[in-house]
Amino acid sequence: MNLHITGHHVAVTEALRAYVISKIDRIKRHFDHVIDVTVVMSVEKLRQKVEANIHVSGKEIHAACEGENLYAAIDELADRLDRQVVRHKEKLQVHRDAGYERKRADVSELEAP
Repeated sequence: MNLHITGHHVAVTEALRAYVISKIDRIKRHFDHVIDVTVVMSVEKLRQKVEANIHVSGKEIHAACEGENLYAAIDELADRLDRQVVRHKEKLQVHRDAGYERKRADVSELEAP
């Protein structure tokens, strides 16, 4: 998994980098097939915003959050990304199960007569 962390009008300190990595690891625990993660942190006056793009096979997942400080925004971002990744994983699982059920029905039809 490639992780890119950048800052727009904000310096990305080691503490921020470590915090983002710890939150992204939670997503990695739920779904192993994450190819690339890009996190952009920005500060405009009193608005502190964090955006992330996660590239998984066949899909690009995007989330953006604003908060009082960057740490709160990163927490909210991790929650949103986690929900989206779990939903994507469930869709893949349902699709695979539907194919299995279809093949199983075809075999039972052949055996029935």
